[in-house]
Amino acid sequence: MQPSKWDLVLGTRPVPILEHLVAELAKLFAADLAAWPPAVESFDDATGEKVKALLEAHPLRPDARLYGEAFRLTGFDLSRQLDALDDYWRNQRWQQAGLAASDKAMLQFLSRFMAEQLLALGEATDGRINRSRMLDVLDRTRTAFFATTAP
Repeated sequence: MQPSKWDLVLGTRPVPILEHLVAELAKLFAADLAAWPPAVESFDDATGEKVKALLEAHPLRPDARLYGEAFRLTGFDLSRQLDALDDYWRNQRWQQAGLAASDKAMLQFLSRFMAEQLLALGEATDGRINRSRMLDVLDRTRTAFFATTAP
């Protein structure tokens, strides 16, 4: 006997709300990152001027390699792998990904922007989205981002 279409629906398990939230947040964050320039909410005056100058100097969205490295650095930051971050910057690991020294400021901006967005998410949810879930959002965002921005 072949299952009916209702058996498939009735046989599915409910998705926990936090799992659903993580999946939806990743989609939204990937869409935000795909838009260039990213929507920066607020900075102090000195930092704001630097960010404004950086974004004006780069009117086109950076290439995928820079985003890949930014995702990597954000993962180090959120998982508190300070030794990995220190090694990355000290040994100029971005060059291994094919990035130039002129890409460093944009890489710093994007990785910091991603980390701040995810940390703000944790604050907005009163800690329900903790660092391990932030890393899950980051991984899903990476997947969604590269799926939607692939040439």
